[in-house]
Amino acid sequence: MSLLFSDIEGSTGLLSRLGPMYADALDGQRRILRQVWAEHGGVELGTEGDSFYVVFATAPDAVAAAVRAQRELARFDWPAGERVRVRIGIHTGNPTPHDGAYVGMDVHRAARIAGAAHGGQVVVSAATAELVAGALPAGARLRDLGSHQLKDIAQPERLFQAEVEGLVSEFAPLRTLGTSSSLPRPATPLVGRDGELAELTALLESPQVRLVTLTGPGGSGKTRLAVAVAQGSVPRFPDGVFFVPLAAVTTTDVMWTSIAEVLDVPPEGRIPPGFFDHVAHRTALFVLDNLEQIHGADTVVAELLDHAPQVVVIATSRRPVNLPGELQHPVPPLELPSNPTLADVQQAGAVQMFVQHARAVKPTFALTTANAAEVAQLCARLDGLPLAIELAAARTKLLSPAALVNRLDKALDIPATGSRGPSRQKTLRDTIAWSYNLLEPTQQAFFRPLGIFAGGADLDAVAAVSAHVLGDADPLDLIADLVDASLVTVGEDASGEPRVGMLETIRTYARDELLQAGEFDEAARAHAEHFLGVVEELRTQTFSGPIDHELAARGRFEAEHDNVRAVLDWALGPDDSTPPEPSRVHVGLALCANIAYLWRSSGYLAEARRRLERAIKVAGHEDNDLLGQCLEALSTVAWNQADHDRARMAATQAVATFRRLGDKGRLSGALATLAAARFALGDRESARRSLEEASKLAHDVDDPELIADVLSEMAVFEAREGNLERSFELDTTVLGIYQQRGDERSVLAQRHSMACTLREMGRVQDAVHQLRELVPDVLRMAHPVALVEVAEDYAAALAEMGHDRVCARLIGAADAMRERNGTPRPAPQEAEIAGPLTRVRTALGPDTWQREYQHGRNVTVESALTSANAETDWSP
Repeated sequence: MSLLFSDIEGSTGLLSRLGPMYADALDGQRRILRQVWAEHGGVELGTEGDSFYVVFATAPDAVAAAVRAQRELARFDWPAGERVRVRIGIHTGNPTPHDGAYVGMDVHRAARIAGAAHGGQVVVSAATAELVAGALPAGARLRDLGSHQLKDIAQPERLFQAEVEGLVSEFAPLRTLGTSSSLPRPATPLVGRDGELAELTALLESPQVRLVTLTGPGGSGKTRLAVAVAQGSVPRFPDGVFFVPLAAVTTTDVMWTSIAEVLDVPPEGRIPPGFFDHVAHRTALFVLDNLEQIHGADTVVAELLDHAPQVVVIATSRRPVNLPGELQHPVPPLELPSNPTLADVQQAGAVQMFVQHARAVKPTFALTTANAAEVAQLCARLDGLPLAIELAAARTKLLSPAALVNRLDKALDIPATGSRGPSRQKTLRDTIAWSYNLLEPTQQAFFRPLGIFAGGADLDAVAAVSAHVLGDADPLDLIADLVDASLVTVGEDASGEPRVGMLETIRTYARDELLQAGEFDEAARAHAEHFLGVVEELRTQTFSGPIDHELAARGRFEAEHDNVRAVLDWALGPDDSTPPEPSRVHVGLALCANIAYLWRSSGYLAEARRRLERAIKVAGHEDNDLLGQCLEALSTVAWNQADHDRARMAATQAVATFRRLGDKGRLSGALATLAAARFALGDRESARRSLEEASKLAHDVDDPELIADVLSEMAVFEAREGNLERSFELDTTVLGIYQQRGDERSVLAQRHSMACTLREMGRVQDAVHQLRELVPDVLRMAHPVALVEVAEDYAAALAEMGHDRVCARLIGAADAMRERNGTPRPAPQEAEIAGPLTRVRTALGPDTWQREYQHGRNVTVESALTSANAETDWSP
């Protein structure tokens, strides 16, 4: 006996649209169906409104009637152009006759099957499908829809769709338990995840992929992304897509029952082995949300996959499940703006999310040119974390983006504005604490000192601040635990070695925990001592010979610059409110003294001056070697900035300090620095006396490198005094010393000095040739001061060779770079190139000069130098 149930889908909506004409539509539907039932031997047992309950003697008769009914309904001319969509369900069994009808589970099963269908769809049970195989009407076929859990029926039912040629055959998933309708319905569209969504959806199409784990820190959007992926994958899983929230679960028994409850499994079958009877034959997708706190979750997932070979699992967790075949997908923060312009800010996923949530609480909110920079800064400070952005955006009802930025020091404690959502995500601090509290005590003790780092750390640095926790253990083992907990990341530094990183929000949490545990001072001192050692090593490496050594040192300096800054803030203090301890001041002076050259060669002149001024101020007047070195370094920085008065003052103090200390070598260098400042201020006689004393002291200590440095300064001085032959003679001597020592950086500087002297001597072709050969090495060294000075001197030499346009471009590029770096052209340099530039301006005329000069300003110095070599292809 085959039982058929049917009704009109959306009959209430149809009635509201048709009004009085609905009666005509209902009459047409009844007339068509009753005629079809009768033609195929159907017996009508019940009719109520638009529904039918019909029995057929055979399964082929029932299916043929259903196919014919859908064809007739599709071709009928319905009132007002509407279309009446009828859903039909069929099941074949042995119902019990009762009072002229039938009762029993087979009747309920047929009714549930019809209720799961959509308008225009014919769905049949596995029993019916088996009986009609080979006996289907022409133009019809069966599609396997997989196993489905029907309401109030314990065992899952395998269902099939009767597809009819010429009619609609694609429908939404059946309305059975555990299908896509059980997925959470997000309040807002997913933003900023298009690439990941496409990647993960494509990944699930591979039959080899059974387990994908979305990992990441709390608030990174793992659940939201998993739901979106599951929603897009519904058509691939005919037995349903099941979302299982597990955040409140801590044991495997409860995990099993939580999954079973979502599947509507009867109580007696909710734990293994009985549970497996309900999933073994399913082709389904399970989204298991929040596994990190469940000890043994990996065992549950493994058994589920083993006993249900067609099941696929998407897990969300702050740590991987660590099963064979698992594909881990770290969920990164949302994309941040690369530039503060409105167009760039609008494209960033983090900003799109902020705007979305801001408009939810303040519909008039708009991203504008006026607030784009603040919104971009806000999203960056929140690390692009969706939860943090959502919490902050909720405050736009009361605060502007600028006001929110001013309150970012309390970002971890911004509360959610509503009562919805898990308690662990009421604030960002709660979210991070959830992960932290899952760590073992040793892991927590290892995690806290990592908050002291700024900009990441290599393994040596991590070991230095965590030595009290590590003992003889390998830091990589504990780092791996924190990576699994999504509290840190591990990348590679320039040498391919591991580098530990941390989101700023998580770092803030770690620092707070460090302070609360009373461990901050110990960690900060260990951090400072380690990076002082790093800086001292970099200074030695910088002056050890080949340019590649300096480049490597500068690269390492860039990587650790934020850590150096953090140490200096700790050592020297941000202001005068609380004088720093003497031991801290010593660290600050040592750092500044050792890092000064790298600051200058890496283009951080303004920061170098600010830090050096601060170090000198807090050091007071007590004589010590480090203070003298900082004073001398400050003089050089001020000279680079054309602040010659400050340069002379600092150098004078450095000289006095080293005299009192009796350090002849340091005194010699400081006197040479003082001579440069005095000469720039026009005090030539004092400059000469300083250089002569510096030379004598250098010879007294018999230091070849120091002798060469002083003689190099004397060569520049003689050239500026017009003693060109003497200058060139000194240059030649100094070049030989540097070459013998293998000091490539100083060789390059000396060759530059000699080229300038050659031009002054009238040997312009030799000067141009020398400068042309210098360009590739200067570009490779990328020292900001050297780049701009070579560009200017090359421009002057080319001007005397008649390359006026090239000269104008080089000067334009050099001037633009000086403005960007805050380094006005020093008076001696201005005097050296003034003559050739005046001639070129006159020769080109104001309009052409301005056009070529502006062309140079619009390109980099590096590009201008490269073009100059290409456009003036000449050899002597």
